[in-house]
Amino acid sequence: MATQNLVRSLGYKVHMFASAEAFLASEKLNATSCVIADVQMPGMNGVELQSHLRAKGSSVPFIFISAFPEEAIRGRALREGAICFLAKPFDGCVLINHLNTALFARGGEKNKE
Repeated sequence: MATQNLVRSLGYKVHMFASAEAFLASEKLNATSCVIADVQMPGMNGVELQSHLRAKGSSVPFIFISAFPEEAIRGRALREGAICFLAKPFDGCVLINHLNTALFARGGEKNKE
């Protein structure tokens, strides 16, 4: 919730999903400019979601957050193109900087509300 509020306070549209599967089934999938995902999620985890989307040809940027940062998972996420892998707790300014990098590389101003 704090991450959602932070991103929304920057003027960006934010959509939250209960699971990776819910996101994949949504109409927001193709309109997504950046995914901020926890590594630990029910069902498909965040890194599996990234792999799934990459296999489908998606280049949407990923920002990962985790309370349990494992080096092997971090390495896999970054090898598959994640913008960053943040360990909880993290500084909101760090997230904002990575989010701006991800969005402005993809024409981020269109994502503003």
